[in-house]
Amino acid sequence: MLPTRRTLLQLALPALAGAPALARERAEPGFGRAKSVVVIFTSGGQSQLDTWDPKPDAPEEIRGAFASTHTKTPGLRVCEHLPKLAELSHRYCVLRSMTHDDLDHGSACYLALTGQFHPRKSSNPPPRPTDFPALGAIVKRLKPAAHFPHTAVHVNGPLLAPIEVSPGQYAGLLGRAYEPAELGNVTDTDRLVASLELPADLPAERLNARHALLAKLDPAATKDPLAQKAFELVNAPRVREALDLDREPEKLRDAYGRHRSGQACLMARRLVEAGVPWITVFFNHGIRGQDTHPDDTDQYGWDTHNDIFDALKAHLIPRFDHSVSAFLEDLHTRGLLERTLVVVMGEFGRAPLVALEKNFAGSSPGRKHWGGCYSVLLAGAGVVGGSTFGKSDRIAAYPAHEPTTPGDLSATMLHALGIPAHAHYTDATDRPYRATTGTPLTKLFH
Repeated sequence: MLPTRRTLLQLALPALAGAPALARERAEPGFGRAKSVVVIFTSGGQSQLDTWDPKPDAPEEIRGAFASTHTKTPGLRVCEHLPKLAELSHRYCVLRSMTHDDLDHGSACYLALTGQFHPRKSSNPPPRPTDFPALGAIVKRLKPAAHFPHTAVHVNGPLLAPIEVSPGQYAGLLGRAYEPAELGNVTDTDRLVASLELPADLPAERLNARHALLAKLDPAATKDPLAQKAFELVNAPRVREALDLDREPEKLRDAYGRHRSGQACLMARRLVEAGVPWITVFFNHGIRGQDTHPDDTDQYGWDTHNDIFDALKAHLIPRFDHSVSAFLEDLHTRGLLERTLVVVMGEFGRAPLVALEKNFAGSSPGRKHWGGCYSVLLAGAGVVGGSTFGKSDRIAAYPAHEPTTPGDLSATMLHALGIPAHAHYTDATDRPYRATTGTPLTKLFH
């Protein structure tokens, strides 16, 4: 039997890359330090000036309404409304020089979640089967989980941008077999676990027997990716245990926050413990649900045009500070942070100039979309805590040092999992694609 094109490609790629290059990459700081990557996605565009990169000496129309506060890290200031995270600055690095030029949510979310620009830049396109795969799908293709049925899990999704499902969350051209498992609102843990329980008259032995019989009668049915996922879900006690938030102490659940965002972060910690390599938490499942649900904080996203400071102070920043700080401390206390890379990011930032936008609701000024410069937080897996990387200019409009692209950040996350920058995957027609277009930020790691 002649070897397939895929086999030949897989054999050839290491040689093309060169053993010396691979050896150098494996010796670089951070390579393979992470067993899991957790992306906490602040959808809508978190303002860098009002969180991680305040400019206290800038004019008010740049600085905004908030003051800044000292952290435990000398020289590092953050927003005054992030007191818990300010106390934990020794655990994380703030990357202040992210940059790209995509200025609408759908395509920018696609860029953040796949590491690739969408063909329709600055637009809100629907998901397509020809899309580049989400990073979790790439991990499932190149380095699947060894001890858990799912390699990638998305929590608190699907992400809506602005009201339709955003592209970039799915397996795209890799096919359905590589779709990340999707958990929606996890606050109703009883419903979530009950959906995975076997009926009383169908014990596991009978389920296995039925599955084996189906494989004999209709092999194609058991090979369908969605059917395989369903069988794995109901037949794996580890999955049911991992998803059962009621196993957590009440005090800890309160520490995370009894809301969608907080409980999603707690679910992420349970998935890390279970051995899931890639977890994406959509901290806000919609980019701008406040338009239709102004009194429901669960619906708020970071797309704060007008009334930005009211939305941030009353709804967005307090929950964010509460839940993300609890997550970092919980990982550290359990000894999980050293093997977990945590990345807190959105699709872009907000404009330096505070101004009223006529096409949006609200009576007080806000900030428009801005991809020229924004910030990302990284922690764990050897990231140097109590540090910053890159630098913005005097008004946080553009990088002044170490400009970093979404491709570079994607490469860094894969690098931490032990997937080299030159790694490739192939689609259903054996066409090769590079896993990432960027360069790992090895300076982040010690």
